[in-house]
Amino acid sequence: MSDQELIPTVQVPSGSKFVNDKGIRAIKNGVKASQNKKPQNILRKPAWLRIKAHTDKRYGEVKKTVKDHKLSTVCEEAMCPNINECWSSGTATIMLMGDVCTRACKFCAVNTGNPKGLLDEKEPENTADTVGMMGLKYLVLTSVNRDDIEDGGAAHYAAVVKAVIEKNPNTTVEALTPDFLGNLKDVETVVDSGIAVFAQNVETVRRLTHPVRDPRASYEMTLEVLEHAKKHNPNVLTKTSIMLGLGETEDEILEAMDDLRAIGVDILTFGQYLQPTKNHIALQRYVTPEEFEKYRQWGLDKGFLEVVSGALVRSSYRAEQVLEKNNVGLGHPPNN
Repeated sequence: MSDQELIPTVQVPSGSKFVNDKGIRAIKNGVKASQNKKPQNILRKPAWLRIKAHTDKRYGEVKKTVKDHKLSTVCEEAMCPNINECWSSGTATIMLMGDVCTRACKFCAVNTGNPKGLLDEKEPENTADTVGMMGLKYLVLTSVNRDDIEDGGAAHYAAVVKAVIEKNPNTTVEALTPDFLGNLKDVETVVDSGIAVFAQNVETVRRLTHPVRDPRASYEMTLEVLEHAKKHNPNVLTKTSIMLGLGETEDEILEAMDDLRAIGVDILTFGQYLQPTKNHIALQRYVTPEEFEKYRQWGLDKGFLEVVSGALVRSSYRAEQVLEKNNVGLGHPPNN
């Protein structure tokens, strides 16, 4: 199939091939549609997960700023359920190195393909300008995996961080990074860029790593990356996130906590897995608010600096409030 025969981006159904505005061939929402997939038993969404859409002037301002500076956000690309709250509060998680990932994790709605080394040389400057316009005091940067680049994009990532800090010296930066295929020199490049928090998500318990994550990712590799980041600069906080509702047991959750504490991870977040499309890995159950609170207490008892735990929690959710150690004020309105 030629590029010209592919459907324009705006009309592409999830799981289909398309060519984006930069000429990159990709799969919409990351996971190919299957002709032979068995019908799924769709679980009814419980009351605590029903979100009232709320947008205001600030939401529109954030959307315009992001678009004007040609930036991607994980809020949009990963179908985050908190986009209305965060953008209406004037915050956004900026996703670096484009909107096409070289991995195809079965839980993630980001487009997947091969960008063939394409990077936006203006992204460091544009990101720094955006942070200044939004007046952000705390910034979370994340990125797609870029296995098509020799260093996984580590140097580019670091350049963005440095540009942000140079133009916005009072802004604290958290980096939610790829695993860089376990290349620890690339991990050091990002850790040394001036960040305050280094995050790399383990995503799920050991047993479920595959099929949940791309075959190139591994539970052990993520642990190694997090451990090295902490050893390389003990002053940088390390952080990871686990999705629940994929079929994990409580014993496996406890095992994951122990593995993470053994390598000095400071901050852990728990959130409910929400299946982005019918092509993604199926949801097994909804975790109750009481269970999320129980897991938070387990983590605090094990010595994590903070455990942010709740159905709508994502790795970057209210990240600027983590050190207040109150479960980022869940149950209370966000700080504006």
